[in-house]
Amino acid sequence: MKLKLIGLAALTLAATAVRAQGTAADYKRAYSLQSKFQQKTVAHWAHDIGWKDSSSVLHYYIDTQDGRRYISYDVTYGISKTYNSEREMKKALGMKERRNANGQRTYNDPFRHKESFWMDTYDEQDQRVVASPDGKLDAWIENNNVYVHEVGKPWSKKRALSQDGTIGRYYSSDIYWSPDSRKIFVCKRNKVEKRYVYYVESSPADQEQPCLHKQEYAKPGDELPQHWPVIFTLTVPDSAAMAKNPKGSLIDGMTVKKVEGDPRTIENQYELNWFWWSPDSREVTMEYNQRGHKLYQVLAMDANTGGFRTIVEERAKTFINYYRLWRQFINDSKQMLWISERDNWNHIYLYDVRPDKKGRMAQPRQITKGDWFVRKVQYVDEANRVIYFSASGVNKDEDPYLVHYYRIDFDGKNMTCLTPAEGNHYAVFSPDYKYLVDVYSKTDVPPVTELRSAVDGKLLKTLETADISKLKANGWVAPEIFKAKGRDGKTDMWGLIYRPTNFDPSKTYPIIEYIYAGPGDAYVPKSFTPFFWNATALAELGFIVVQVDGMGTSYRGKKFEEICYKNLKDAGLPDHIQWIKAAAAKYPYMDANNVGIYGMSAGGQESTTALLFHGDFYKCAYSSCGCHDNRMDKIWWNEQWMGWPVDSSYVECSNVYNAHKLERPLMLAVGEIDNNVDPASTYQVVDALEKAGKDFDLIVIPGARHTMGEAFGEHKRFDFFVKHLYKVDPPKWSDLK
Repeated sequence: MKLKLIGLAALTLAATAVRAQGTAADYKRAYSLQSKFQQKTVAHWAHDIGWKDSSSVLHYYIDTQDGRRYISYDVTYGISKTYNSEREMKKALGMKERRNANGQRTYNDPFRHKESFWMDTYDEQDQRVVASPDGKLDAWIENNNVYVHEVGKPWSKKRALSQDGTIGRYYSSDIYWSPDSRKIFVCKRNKVEKRYVYYVESSPADQEQPCLHKQEYAKPGDELPQHWPVIFTLTVPDSAAMAKNPKGSLIDGMTVKKVEGDPRTIENQYELNWFWWSPDSREVTMEYNQRGHKLYQVLAMDANTGGFRTIVEERAKTFINYYRLWRQFINDSKQMLWISERDNWNHIYLYDVRPDKKGRMAQPRQITKGDWFVRKVQYVDEANRVIYFSASGVNKDEDPYLVHYYRIDFDGKNMTCLTPAEGNHYAVFSPDYKYLVDVYSKTDVPPVTELRSAVDGKLLKTLETADISKLKANGWVAPEIFKAKGRDGKTDMWGLIYRPTNFDPSKTYPIIEYIYAGPGDAYVPKSFTPFFWNATALAELGFIVVQVDGMGTSYRGKKFEEICYKNLKDAGLPDHIQWIKAAAAKYPYMDANNVGIYGMSAGGQESTTALLFHGDFYKCAYSSCGCHDNRMDKIWWNEQWMGWPVDSSYVECSNVYNAHKLERPLMLAVGEIDNNVDPASTYQVVDALEKAGKDFDLIVIPGARHTMGEAFGEHKRFDFFVKHLYKVDPPKWSDLK
């Protein structure tokens, strides 16, 4: 019996030794990694790539063992030069202010306003004068109505084009003259009551007393402004009449014709915008996003009749992701390029803008096609009828999220990959689109920088190959790219596995998932990253940290993303759980019975949701600044995915409503003056948990906005996981100084 007890004690001590983690030494090592794994520890990694004006001279900088160096390369002459400073390089090259060669949007919309805060809405009541293209007339808003005046004449000689503008329904100060200077497009719009969020900053730096913040913040279901298009046609005296009356004015004898669009065509707007006159001044095109995001149209309003006709129509039973929509007029505005997910994948289409002689609209021609995703149109070369774009998923033998660059003819032929190497690519084209600088990498493959032809993708020169020897000498270990089937048993889910630098496969490691699974994007890193804020240091405490993109996220087709519709509580978690179980089955040192999860913002919502709906799998969660109830969060994010009007699905997805289900350790964190997610989203979860008699932790960060928790919150997060996954007391903070 005594021998058995001694043996049992020995086994217990051995097990403790194997699992001993979360020590002061682990914390100190974890906090040291940020400085050890800096970007500058990677030599010959090209950054800040650009082209000199319109020439064929490119430039960038690299870090070397001898410090930072600036490089220029003349493609025409094949001459490379190195400089010790950016100033030295710019002086040698005679560089002017660089402009982005990849600028894309071509809307004729001069009224894009810099708001005082990103949630503020623009009331369209600016006091400004808008000149006609021929410079003869000015237009402005006065007393809520549209006025015009002849340039150079006394201001007393002005003409009111409208009389029906009121305080509650006024004419917008966004005035659009037609190219022929004889027509004005403008919208009447209504004034709506704005919602504001209020919060107290307890400890402002400049005073002892707290201060109150007020912030405009529209939420799902709030009333939105509506726009009603109007076109004024101005007929002015001709030159002969003006010659007879030299003291006269264009205002004298001016006749005005007013037409209004049928409001039934554009009812219940989420937005009506991107107004653009046709070059012949016959019509104005606009984009109409119906509230609920199930109908999106490009409309044309006839300047003579006010009638609307539809150029493009997008319909969906769930949602149209209007953030992805893009248009560009070509061929003197007779045609238009458009991006749509109508066949489940994001692709480029070619539309005829005007109907044929019989009034019929031609069917759009699909330019790109296939079960892959157009990420962005980089440039449209009308002269050669070529489109340059980026896409992912074209290569079926690699990670479907990796971005490559392509060119394709307007007729959909001759699609050419310009960046063929396996990896996630970032390309910077020369101003004439003859060349591109391509930087590509993967999370486990260092960056390579190449000069390639933008005509056929031919490699012209390898400019840089990153050297990570110093990074590895500092202990850096690449994360592992891992794929496994999701909930349907068929679809691959892609993610990353982060291990500590002192990883020992003979030990058993708890798993922590970092989650941000909101729709509209994909979040698992694809490019080389020496230090990943959300995983590297945390793993060093003795955890396996994972991240995966499940269903409900982007770039895998619309059906893949639509899982989130009216169902944000799904968060892809069924896919994440299957993926983690598959990883643990392959690697027995991963303890799938001891899994924590954390995130902020949408990830803050999702990590709490993981405990409420999947508490059998996830054992604890840290949730920061979560949008825990979608009725409390931003209108544009939540109505896009949860729909309109606000219905019971909002309640069913609410962590407040489901708070009583909590049975696992939870730490909530919130920035006191979060100006992204209303802090009340967290406090209402707190209220519900208290009323349900649940135990939890709460951290409030004074003076912090939208945050993972700042340095204090990070330390609390480290302690939380050490305590609940390793079941040991974390070291005293004083021992870490």
